[in-house]
Amino acid sequence: MNEEMAQQMLSTADRLAVATEALDRVLGKLDAQHEMLNAKVDRIVAAVEDNVTATNRRREAEGTAEDLQRRVLELEKSNADLKAQASRMARKTLSPVVSALIGKNEVESEKLDPTLLNKTLAALSVEQRIAVKAELARAGMIE
Repeated sequence: MNEEMAQQMLSTADRLAVATEALDRVLGKLDAQHEMLNAKVDRIVAAVEDNVTATNRRREAEGTAEDLQRRVLELEKSNADLKAQASRMARKTLSPVVSALIGKNEVESEKLDPTLLNKTLAALSVEQRIAVKAELARAGMIE
């Protein structure tokens, strides 16, 4: 039996060796598949992160564009307000001819009386009266 047992042990050892080699090959294949899956997962994670980063950049750009657009509107409103203020504060001077004409007739108030103005301008031609009244309106002395 000794020899028979030795034969069985050798046979069992051979089968164990074959099984070990088979297990080794299977483990190698499993390791390779695991590495491939890890590489795929890494690529997917990178793609998702890139997508999130691109989305965040787009949102930031949209936010920046909205901020700029809002700022432009504020500046345009401020510019319009300043132009209106400047037009109200414009220097209201009269030409020397109109000043002399008003001075001759002793008109000294800020606003002119229409009847007095018409009497004062009666000596002028129609075109001259229109020009003088336009200049007085620009200076804010008549309406």
